[in-house]
Amino acid sequence: MADAASRLHALVEQLLGAPFPMRLRAWDGSEAGPPAAPALVVRNRRALRRLLFKPGELGLARAWVAGDLEIDGDLYTGLDLLSGIVWERGEDARTLAEALRDPRFRAAVVGLLKLAGPPLPPAPPREEARRTGHLHTRRTDRRAISHHYDVGNDFYELVLGPSMVYSCAYWESPDGTLEDAQHDKLELVCRKLALSPGRRLLDVGCGWGSMAIQAAREHGVSVVGITLSQEQAAFARKRVADAGLTDRVEIRVQDYRDVTDGPYDAISSIGMAEHVGAERYLEYATALYALLRPGGRLLNHQIARRPQRDESTYHVDPFIDAYVFPDGELAPVGTTVTQLERAGFEVRDLESIREHYALTLRRWVARLEADWHRAVQLTSPGRARVWRLYMAASALAFERNHIGVNQVLAVRTPDDGTSGLPLRARTWS
Repeated sequence: MADAASRLHALVEQLLGAPFPMRLRAWDGSEAGPPAAPALVVRNRRALRRLLFKPGELGLARAWVAGDLEIDGDLYTGLDLLSGIVWERGEDARTLAEALRDPRFRAAVVGLLKLAGPPLPPAPPREEARRTGHLHTRRTDRRAISHHYDVGNDFYELVLGPSMVYSCAYWESPDGTLEDAQHDKLELVCRKLALSPGRRLLDVGCGWGSMAIQAAREHGVSVVGITLSQEQAAFARKRVADAGLTDRVEIRVQDYRDVTDGPYDAISSIGMAEHVGAERYLEYATALYALLRPGGRLLNHQIARRPQRDESTYHVDPFIDAYVFPDGELAPVGTTVTQLERAGFEVRDLESIREHYALTLRRWVARLEADWHRAVQLTSPGRARVWRLYMAASALAFERNHIGVNQVLAVRTPDDGTSGLPLRARTWS
């Protein structure tokens, strides 16, 4: 095929009904499009075959993970240009995914590839999650968590740094260090929960043990941390032992639905509730409510999506669902607050820290890119590409207010109505 890029570029613009804002570089070395823009590189014909069989987001995701597609130039600028087709399109324009689902795209690509017979579907990249069974059972939740978190503690340490905190940091300044910002986030949670010596904390989705260690070491509480990841638990137990805190911190591989040793004085749930699922969320909130003593506090730190006018049309992002967080679901923050209140909680404070997550993700991407070859060695080329795309795209989504992240402080207020919170909120004493 001669000059494949020009033919593909013209086809995409025709189907979009709008200019395609990137250069397009094809496997034959040809290029088309704005010369100064980042290039969307179609490395081989297999990329087009993937789009024939899975037109839209999933086909694009598979091509990216397999290395059939890539962006040459600044990744954030390239992704911003691609997302601009979605968020700033004109009256008659369509999204790129919509254009790829147009029957004319399939007919044109079959012609461009000069296929002698029916095309064969390429196998999905091995990093794609495989599903069986119902969503959000104990078994499927364990499998989903393992897919995301059991990819190697060394890989996560490379990306997250020594803090080993895999959630939004809390920045005093964009110039601060990632380690200080993560320490400050955990400290903010501890203050909101009013942790003090002699109290009992349940850390739901404890990850690699950072919250449990900080709460025990700096606030003198006894902590039970639970996770569904065997690798996280092993790493967290070693960190607890190295810190000399085995008498105050217990790490369990346990589902939140199986915790029966309440009551606790406080519960932290940091970046875990996104895995619960809409149909299980009230069960989650009710279980945590039951585990708190009267007057106990819950700090629920959770990513939120923007609400849609017609919620019945909402669907999970295919890339995120297949490669990043299988079975994960985001809800609007109003839905989360409603479910917590339905479970019996009194919601006392909500703090949006959306911009903080964009800063955090850009630091994680920078760490990944700075040690790219080692990241590939620790996992796989496909897995490293998944994390680079997901974190960079998520940073832009937070910056553009397409998603947010909120800390919701809720109380199991006793019958006499004494919440135990200060008259002036956010002193957190």
